[in-house]
Amino acid sequence: MKRRCRRWLAALLLGASLAAHAAGISVSDDRGRAVELQRPPMRIVSLLPSSTETVCALRACNRLVGVDRFSDWPQQAKALPRVGGLEDAQLERIVALKPDLVLAGPFARVVDRLEALGIPVLVLEAKDLADIRRVLEVVARALGSPGEGEALWQQLNARIDAAAARVPIRLRGRRVYFEVAPGPFAAGEVSFVGETLARLALGNIVPAALGPFPKLNPEYVVRARPDVVMASARDFPAMPGRPGWERLDALRNGQYCRFADDFFALLLRPGPRLGEAAEAIVACLAGLDERRDKVRQ
Repeated sequence: MKRRCRRWLAALLLGASLAAHAAGISVSDDRGRAVELQRPPMRIVSLLPSSTETVCALRACNRLVGVDRFSDWPQQAKALPRVGGLEDAQLERIVALKPDLVLAGPFARVVDRLEALGIPVLVLEAKDLADIRRVLEVVARALGSPGEGEALWQQLNARIDAAAARVPIRLRGRRVYFEVAPGPFAAGEVSFVGETLARLALGNIVPAALGPFPKLNPEYVVRARPDVVMASARDFPAMPGRPGWERLDALRNGQYCRFADDFFALLLRPGPRLGEAAEAIVACLAGLDERRDKVRQ
């Protein structure tokens, strides 16, 4: 009797699996469109570094057959064929890779042409932490692994919490100017970078009303008088030469974080390594007092 029940249960589970496989996968992207896949994709082209990292973090790196020119993590991704970027993606090269799914951002110019050729395209954009959580799960569902995106989010979220717990009390509430690119362009409160800073108990000189990554008047930064300046090592040396910036106490007193260029790219990617980015920021904060004392000697 027990053997018969086990056989019946196995048959039931097999039938459910076959039915799910026959039904395929349907996910909605950020255009509000349903992307239909007959089966989990096995040949994926990613046109965003954050998408590349997400696929790999979901243990599906072996399914990538092509990536954009900026995808540099993990090591496995560096060996994959390059197909350009959002604005200059190489259509013929993408098609030649025979993808059964392309992951793209909202500004990719080849989306319509790829879809006209019958290639499914999932268009995703993450502007804040809630978006990152959603995108991780959407990609996981597209890969045929529902729930793994949420599990990944919980892991990186816990990592941010752990980093926040290590921020010394004396540093909490310090107001940060985080420059994402010369211009200057900054990370505002409503960006995923700004939200990460807030999770680390830091303030931001760029309010939500200015948007996620606004271009600022250099004088705005001078008037705001940030307690800490964060930027890439490549762009930092030019900062003191900007009109009025020689008066910024943060620059004069060593209250700044200069991130190596290759690592700085990680800080600007809304993807699964955001916990690592939070840890790097906290590590920099831990050295601010020592740097200030050296400057004053």
